[in-house]
Amino acid sequence: MTEKRPLGGLRLPSTRDMAWNMVQLGSLALAVALAYVIRFEGILDAQNIDSLLSCLGILVPVQFFMLLAVAGVRSSIRGLTLRDLWQLIFGVTMGLAVAAPVAIVTQASIPRSIWVIDWFIAISLLGGLRGAACEIGDFVRRRSLGTASRVLLVGTCPSSEAVVRAIQSDISQKEHRVVVGMIAKQEDRNLVGRSTGGISVLGTTKNINRIIDKHKIDEVMLLSQTFLGSEVAELQKQCAAAGCTATIIPAIHTLISGKVHMQPRPIDIADLLGRQAVDTDTDGLTRWLCNKTIMVTGASGSIGSELCRQLIKHGPEQLIVLDRSETGLFWVERELNDAHSSTTIVPSVTDITDADRVSHVFAEHQPDIIFHAAAYKHVPLMEQHPGEAIKNIPLATSILARAADKHDVETFVMISTDKAVNPTSVMGCCKRVAEMLVQLIAEESNTQFSTVRFGNVLNSAGSVVPVFREQILKGGPITVTHPDIERYFMTIPEAARLVIQAGLLGKGGEVFVLDMGEPIRIADLAHDMVRLSNLEVGRDIEIRYTGLRPGEKLYEELFTEHEKLLDTAHPKIHSAEIKAVGVENTDIVIEQLTTVLHRPADEVRALLHQLVPEYILPKKPETAKAIAGQIGTSQEVPLKRSA
Repeated sequence: MTEKRPLGGLRLPSTRDMAWNMVQLGSLALAVALAYVIRFEGILDAQNIDSLLSCLGILVPVQFFMLLAVAGVRSSIRGLTLRDLWQLIFGVTMGLAVAAPVAIVTQASIPRSIWVIDWFIAISLLGGLRGAACEIGDFVRRRSLGTASRVLLVGTCPSSEAVVRAIQSDISQKEHRVVVGMIAKQEDRNLVGRSTGGISVLGTTKNINRIIDKHKIDEVMLLSQTFLGSEVAELQKQCAAAGCTATIIPAIHTLISGKVHMQPRPIDIADLLGRQAVDTDTDGLTRWLCNKTIMVTGASGSIGSELCRQLIKHGPEQLIVLDRSETGLFWVERELNDAHSSTTIVPSVTDITDADRVSHVFAEHQPDIIFHAAAYKHVPLMEQHPGEAIKNIPLATSILARAADKHDVETFVMISTDKAVNPTSVMGCCKRVAEMLVQLIAEESNTQFSTVRFGNVLNSAGSVVPVFREQILKGGPITVTHPDIERYFMTIPEAARLVIQAGLLGKGGEVFVLDMGEPIRIADLAHDMVRLSNLEVGRDIEIRYTGLRPGEKLYEELFTEHEKLLDTAHPKIHSAEIKAVGVENTDIVIEQLTTVLHRPADEVRALLHQLVPEYILPKKPETAKAIAGQIGTSQEVPLKRSA
């Protein structure tokens, strides 16, 4: 049934609101009476009583309506924030300011000192009542909760009080919580003993185990914006050892104060990376992308689909989502249309190795900007099918780049990989050849071509994290190729934002290198994922070392010692001075690549080595047996923290 709204659709105050307003009105009257008692030391003759009645008739109504105007009819009594206090002070002060001229005009005999005394008493009474109402309400709620979960909040920051209030006032939670205390980082140990929002700082992270045991903590909540990834990992490990659940609270800027349900979530592997939020030039990107026709190749992939999600936020007129996987394209088109953007989503089932089809698509849609994310990415598979790697990476890239040049595309951004640096794999070498072809085409084109090079993205399809997750669900073992293998990681949204930002920075021919932070050892990643599953390596899950796969390196690089990195306008994006050495004619390179497509793998690798002399031809991989003999069992591998 539709709720009735009298007074032209305005909602009337509830009974509780009316009762609270009556309390405020009575408090204002009491403040005036107390002001007279204090001013005349408790002796009120007939003249003073007449003055008191005049003051009650003028000051109380004016102050009351001023408070309503400032705080609203349906003012909250759930707490007293600094903003509430300022509203209270402003309302009382404005009431006095308006009432004083009225008293002069009506010739009411009100002593000047009454105004000052009343100001202090009114604020004290109203503020005290609201604070008391809040405490009583909290006490009643805590008593009604019975067996609430005892929470320890880890991390202190300016938003801590808001977090505490949100947790304890959220009565919609399935599991009720009460914050027992807070602990600070070791460098903030001077905060121990202080309190915020009535919650004391009990100690530091150094003695978290003792605090958990002493206060019988059920759940530890970490403020996500307070700790680095390595610190989150260590705290999660300590909580697990103490038999306590560890969750993480989203950054407070993602919460709308007083209106969003505070929902802690389990610690995720992305939290352990400690990647900071990426700031982008939102206004600049919107000016660049708004009302443009943008094409994303590989649009159903992990990076391609995230690029699409980010791009539609900037208001392009059309977004051409291009992929040869019709199933993947179906789902990404469905998701983008459900986003209710003003952008027209145009799906295009296209194989980018088909030059005629690509030319037709460009002629039909006339894209202004292209983000080229389509490519094979699995190193071992491309070692087995080097001809397909050439067809799908450098040759397909050249088809797209030439079509972009022919159809006057404004900007073309190609996504590359750290595996293109001193490559040891066919896939990495093909990416390096693609980089060089883009640079060569850029030299004779009005299109602004640029390449963005970065490492692994967390949780992308077929990457190490979902593979480990599947192995853990099956009870193990987790397979790691080598105990010392390291990789750079960033999150998918972070990578997509920086790729788009790099496109804005590009002037033509650059190879941009994203700041990937410190490399992560894959063995450490495996241990973290096991621990986050509340399991233990060696007891519940085995880590098995299988040996490096064909084309795989122990350590990836983002640039070589001969490539000079230059700063750009964005702190996480660098420009590498890279030249296409040894490759001077695009047509000749394309002809050579086309010739070896169906030749034996050794001939394909020989040509790639000719084009990219730093390409290290494959050696016989280490066997799992040899590695096991060198390092012993999985439990004996020492952990180290790189991030």
